[in-house]
Amino acid sequence: MSVKERIEQLRSEMRERGIDAFIVPSSDPHQSEYVAEHYSARTFITGFTGSAGTAIVTLKEAGLWTDGRYFIQAENQLIDTGVTLFRMGNDGVPTVEEFLKETLKKGAKIAFDGKVISIEYFRGLKSALENSRFSYEVNEDLVDIIWKDRPQKPCSKVVLHDVVYAGESRESKLARVASEMETMGANYYVISGLDDIAWLLNIRARDVKCNPLTISYVVVSEKKYYLFIDDKKINPEVRAELEKANVKIMPYESIGEFLGEIKDGAILLDAARTSTWIYSSIKIKIIEAMDITTRFKGIKNEIQIKNVRKAMLRDGVAMVKFITWMKKTIKSRNITEIEASDKIEEIRSVGENFYDLSFASISAYKANASMPHYCATKENQATIKPEGLYLLDSGAQYLDGTTDITRTLAVGPLTKEEKTDYTLVLRGMINLTLQRFLYGTTGSNLDIIARIPLWNAGMDYKHGTGHGVGFFLNVHEGPHRISVLPNNIVLKKGMIVSNEPGVYKAGKHGIRIENLVVAQEEEKTEYGGQFMKFETLTLCPIDLDAIDVSLLTNDEKFWLNDYHKTVFEKLSTYLQGEELAYLKQATVAI
Repeated sequence: MSVKERIEQLRSEMRERGIDAFIVPSSDPHQSEYVAEHYSARTFITGFTGSAGTAIVTLKEAGLWTDGRYFIQAENQLIDTGVTLFRMGNDGVPTVEEFLKETLKKGAKIAFDGKVISIEYFRGLKSALENSRFSYEVNEDLVDIIWKDRPQKPCSKVVLHDVVYAGESRESKLARVASEMETMGANYYVISGLDDIAWLLNIRARDVKCNPLTISYVVVSEKKYYLFIDDKKINPEVRAELEKANVKIMPYESIGEFLGEIKDGAILLDAARTSTWIYSSIKIKIIEAMDITTRFKGIKNEIQIKNVRKAMLRDGVAMVKFITWMKKTIKSRNITEIEASDKIEEIRSVGENFYDLSFASISAYKANASMPHYCATKENQATIKPEGLYLLDSGAQYLDGTTDITRTLAVGPLTKEEKTDYTLVLRGMINLTLQRFLYGTTGSNLDIIARIPLWNAGMDYKHGTGHGVGFFLNVHEGPHRISVLPNNIVLKKGMIVSNEPGVYKAGKHGIRIENLVVAQEEEKTEYGGQFMKFETLTLCPIDLDAIDVSLLTNDEKFWLNDYHKTVFEKLSTYLQGEELAYLKQATVAI
């Protein structure tokens, strides 16, 4: 069935129910960025496979709203679907709310599945449309009606995450959360975020591709803890360990009824991560705040940081093996993008503590790399030849940490423009790495530092400079980030974040260089206070073949040489033969 046919079937269901517009978000009941196939309703309706976007279907029109990371990809995937692409943030492009105002008549009915739209989003929608006299139907899962071969909900087995990796027991975490609840005046706390639940209970699973999560809810009360989950996922060992921590297993689908039966006290929740359906189930006082677990989880403890350093060492060795293979092989034959991404997965998968990839690798040659979240397929992949730039953004889930690294490689001769662009991106990455900052600084205060070399050359990139990274959890994690978007989260010791400026020129090339860094305390001065710095965690050479050294300042050259010295010292012990020879050549001082 084509996208056009699916949309027509959806419209038929809308007409039957008197619905004028239907909203299909990217999320699942837990407001996840990456979702299990069962919840990929927006992809089913539009054909667009990116991780971010909202679809709106009216009786006459259909539209997809997505951000700058996905403009080129969405443009290609929406061809002949009847779905119009709305490029969010571009001049003259209406927002979802403006589109609905302009398209619908007063009294129109807007519907969506309340299990997959957060109460925060719904409130914002209603507020923006408050003078339009629209009505809302919040419990309509129309996509489910027409999706005849919809994948089943995932049911992977839950495994325990050992405290030797986590650095803190589930009992300790639960006690900390309960104490914070008391401070906030809450008797109950409902947690919907899957990564928060995995962190809190020290459990992992495989319900979501590349994200070691189990679909579930948690309710924390003053005396007991409840895990709402499909019972088939829990083996006797896991059950026993959870029960030791006073965690009671409850049926996943019973969460709404359970919350509705609470008659006294106050329930704490995060409106951005709680569905409209969950919210409407609650009959008592609600306290709204950012998830306690999100705040706690974002700060890695010393044991986690030590473990991440080990994972980075292992990952760096894998990357050097891959780059050695790529640089050697491309001299004798062409390589496809999928062959390259398969190769890095093959190399990583034999490493100690490997669990999964941390996301689907972005393997992109030349113009394909101008799409920041490009995904190669057998039908559209490029063949890599011994010329130009190749970008690999990849990472792994290890029991002792999550990795995310981007290296753009010269696979042959480069143009002056390619070398210049590469060097400007590198300068931005180095400058942010070197920047000291006063405690109290947020990521939005720092974002410009990585952009300055590009701005001075009249260029920019349409994505954030950095995202938080989980510990054997989601590769994209809050609450902190480095972005032009306002963010009041202070960067604290133990917060891991990516540093990944880029340049994207449609039809030409895309360049991104990414290291993970962790915020650390530096000196405390009489005239400033507590200063902070970034410690680089990622260990992998930056391609000297792509750099125009004349564009680097002395400080930037010093940092690069020092970084490469560290990379060689830490990785060389684990390499031999041609891979060691490559590492030595790739880390020579400039």
